[in-house]
Amino acid sequence: MENKAHALAAGVFVALLSLLLLGLASWLTRDTGKRDIYEISTRETVTGLQPQAPVRYRGVDVGKVETIGFDTKTPGNVLLRLEVDSAAPITADTFATLGFQGVTGLSFVQLDDSGKPSPRLVPNKDDPPRIPLRPGLLAKLQDKGEKILDQVEQVSVKLNQVLSDPNQKRLAAALDNVGEAAASVSKLSTTMAAILNAQLGPERVNIPAFVKNADATLTSVRGTSDEAKKAIAEIGDTARRLNAKDGPVDRLAEGAEGLAHAADSFNAATLPRINRVTEDTSRAVRQLGRAVNGINDNPQSLIFGAGPAQPGPGEAGFTPPGASR
Repeated sequence: MENKAHALAAGVFVALLSLLLLGLASWLTRDTGKRDIYEISTRETVTGLQPQAPVRYRGVDVGKVETIGFDTKTPGNVLLRLEVDSAAPITADTFATLGFQGVTGLSFVQLDDSGKPSPRLVPNKDDPPRIPLRPGLLAKLQDKGEKILDQVEQVSVKLNQVLSDPNQKRLAAALDNVGEAAASVSKLSTTMAAILNAQLGPERVNIPAFVKNADATLTSVRGTSDEAKKAIAEIGDTARRLNAKDGPVDRLAEGAEGLAHAADSFNAATLPRINRVTEDTSRAVRQLGRAVNGINDNPQSLIFGAGPAQPGPGEAGFTPPGASR
C-alpha cells in the first residue's frame, strides 16, 4: 500500500510540475502587444525562410512570419503573411528584403524604407496591405555572378586569341627588337660620350680661358643691351614728337584730307566733262574717218558729189558683187 501511495504522489507531483512548466512557457511566450497583419507577394525565391521566422525593422525585432504559401490572386507568386507590431513605422515607402542569420542558412524578413516622408499603411485584417519585396543580397550576387561569368568567358576567349602561337611569335620578335634597340642606344650613348670627351675634354678645351671668354661675351652683350635701351628710348621720344598735336603726323593727315577733297571734286566735276569731250572727239574722228574712206573710194565726189546711193539687197537694180552685167 505504501508503494502505491508513493507512486501516486510522485505521479501527481510530475503532473503538477508539467502544468507549471507549461504555464510558465505560455507566460514567457505570451504576446502582450498589438500586432497588425501585412502581406508580401513576390516571385523571388524564399529559400531558408520558415514560419515563425523573425521580422525586423532596421535590425529591431518587430514581428514574425505567420504563414508561407502561394498567392491565389497572382499565380506563381509566393505569399508571406506577417505579424508586425503596431508601433512599427510601416509606411507606403516601406519595402522588404530577405536577410540571412549567420552561417545557418535561415532567413528572416528585413523591413526598411528610403527615408522619404510617406503616409502610414492602414492595417486591414480582411484585406491586409502588401509590402513589396526587393531582391536581397543573394539575388543580386546571383544576377551579378552570371554577368561576371559571361565577362570572364569573353576575357578568356580574347586572352586565348592574344596568346595564340602567331601572336606569341610576334611578341618574341618585338622583345628581340626592343633588346637590339636598347643595345644600339647603349652603344650610341657610349660613342657620344667619347666624342664629347674628345672634343670638349680637359686636353682639348682650356676651361679657364673659356670662362674668361664667356665673361667678356656677357659684358659685350650687356653693353649692347644698354645701347639698345637708349636707342629704344630715342625712338619713343621721336614717336611722341611725331604724334604730338599739330605735329608732322597731324599736318600730314590734314594734307591727305585736302588731297582727298580735291580728288573728290575732280571726280565729281572735271572728270565727267573730260569724258564728254573725249566722247565728242571720238565721234568726230569716226565721222572724219568715214569721210576720208568715202573720198578714197570715190574721189570725183569732191567735184560731182556723192551721187545716188547704190541699191542694196532686195532693192530694184541690186547686182551681187562678181555678177556679170
